[in-house]
Amino acid sequence: MESLKKQFELFLLELEGKNFSAKTVLSYKGDLNDFSRFIKDETGKAEIAVPEIDLKLLRSFLIWLKRRKISHRSIQRKTSTLSSFFRYLEKKGKIKKNVIKSLTLPKIKVGLPRFLSENQMEKLLQLPFEQSLFGLRDKAVLEVFYSTGMRLSELCSLSLSDIDFKGEVIKVLGKGKKERIVPIGRKALASFKEYLNKKKEWLASQGIKENEVLFVNRFGGKISDRGIKRIVKKYLMQVSEDKKVSTHTLRHTFATHLLDNKADLMAVKELLGHKDLSTTQIYTHVTVEHLKRIYQKAHPRAEKE
Repeated sequence: MESLKKQFELFLLELEGKNFSAKTVLSYKGDLNDFSRFIKDETGKAEIAVPEIDLKLLRSFLIWLKRRKISHRSIQRKTSTLSSFFRYLEKKGKIKKNVIKSLTLPKIKVGLPRFLSENQMEKLLQLPFEQSLFGLRDKAVLEVFYSTGMRLSELCSLSLSDIDFKGEVIKVLGKGKKERIVPIGRKALASFKEYLNKKKEWLASQGIKENEVLFVNRFGGKISDRGIKRIVKKYLMQVSEDKKVSTHTLRHTFATHLLDNKADLMAVKELLGHKDLSTTQIYTHVTVEHLKRIYQKAHPRAEKE
């Protein structure tokens, strides 16, 4: 019987073969390493065989994580990683019974996503951006986030050839390296064109050859995801008092505004690149909360504070 460590290695190799991103595989590896550390703490053994993992051991793992003050969300993610691993073992015929299916996790309250109001977004995109290359770049970054709802990783992977100006769409490489075509608004495209014209001039002035890089840094190379985060945070803080705003705030804002304006939930799911409709449905809760606030303020019989 092959060791647990060997099965972990084979599982991670399979993920890489399925075109999971390097970041995702690294996250899975970290979760599996935590389980290995727990096994050593709990059993005193450096290695065990897969059949030795039973429901009691898995429950002890949850207790071990809680004692280390790991958040509920992280515990759920680590358990999800183990579930994927056990499904892999089941598929490969390495186990007869998938014991993790009997493991019950405590439910956690899912917080509503942070988003900006339409008025806040209007103020954001009307800020006095510098007419320099980097001021125009910053505006284009904000416009594309709000116009498409794409993730940070998706924006960072964009190349110049991914934008179809005539068709008014962008080719996005999503999770699991799945491509999707997303419409982009004309105002966002106008910001892109203005920025790209300035970029062409700037590259020539710096003696840098034109390339496929879409959003450049101050050296003419590709801006990092950390750089994009800093840009977005800088401007969002000018229109919002919420200190936890991020690039994902604009994705949430995109989805919420679409649903507020009667967009079809299935269409929003496709635009966001969600695998399951249940992931998209959190935004319906946001719109319901919005309606409740309006009701509380406006209805004569509402219990106003």
